[in-house]
Amino acid sequence: MKRAYPSFIAKVNNDYLIFIPDMKIYTEGTSLANAIEMARDAIGLKGINLEDDNISIPEPSDTEKAVELAKEDADEDFDYSTGLLTYIDVDFSEYRKKHDNKMVRRNVTLPCWLNYAADKAHLNVSKVLQEALKEKLAVN
Repeated sequence: MKRAYPSFIAKVNNDYLIFIPDMKIYTEGTSLANAIEMARDAIGLKGINLEDDNISIPEPSDTEKAVELAKEDADEDFDYSTGLLTYIDVDFSEYRKKHDNKMVRRNVTLPCWLNYAADKAHLNVSKVLQEALKEKLAVN
């Protein structure tokens, strides 16, 4: 699921500060490209955390709503709504595949004869199961 979130970028001294109002994320980078990369990573990570907590990932706002949210967030020190407004896209499915590689334990039930044959052939059942699931789900 790919989405593009309105984001405000402001250069302050040598840093680029970013605010993504829909996700209430603040991040920064050492260059414009680095700041966008950091924002994409922060959005993807927050999306994974929200999904893991069974919370829906927010839909991106339109430009008008994003400016309104940024102005609401402004304080006497900084107003992100005066920064450059751009959109940062994240493919949440791809982000999860790339970054959420922790292993989970699953209990699998096999007929005894199949388990015996797999052991005799020195097969790694966990690896074979992963390969079969990837093929069945058509994912890499």
